Amino acid sequence: MATTSLSPTPKLQFFDLNGAPLSGGLLYTYVAGTTTPLATYTDSTGNFANTNPIVLDSRGEANVWLGTSSYKLALYTSAGVLIWTVDNISTNNSSLSIINHIGNGTTTAFAVNDGFTAIYINGVYQNRNTYSVSSNTVTFSAAPPNTSIIEVVYN
Repeated sequence: MATTSLSPTPKLQFFDLNGAPLSGGLLYTYVAGTTTPLATYTDSTGNFANTNPIVLDSRGEANVWLGTSSYKLALYTSAGVLIWTVDNISTNNSSLSIINHIGNGTTTAFAVNDGFTAIYINGVYQNRNTYSVSSNTVTFSAAPPNTSIIEVVYN
């Protein structure tokens, strides 16, 4: 299993030159300073590598968890036209802790500690409008599905 860290933004979103979501865009990930492919991951476990290139969804988004190496990222349109390249992206080996809960299809409230930075259900980032937090409890607007993995990420 690879050691991973959350990218600077939990769910990366990219736009075309007109400001529209880059649907079908391609994000290549390389070892910093090279064109040698370097794996990123779909979630914090590091068990599931993204494709390389990562194909962006219809909203121009992707879950991108970085390993401990430094990266070079190159963003292309779906037609293969280069938009930008950024080199030497690193998480500085930041350490994250994760507490997992398991959904049962009916429970909506789960214990959390102060200071969490993101919540994922089965590797999918949960927007803040899908839950509320009060007194160290996160309450989802809908119960996470049975056997779903709820990851609470702390920085």
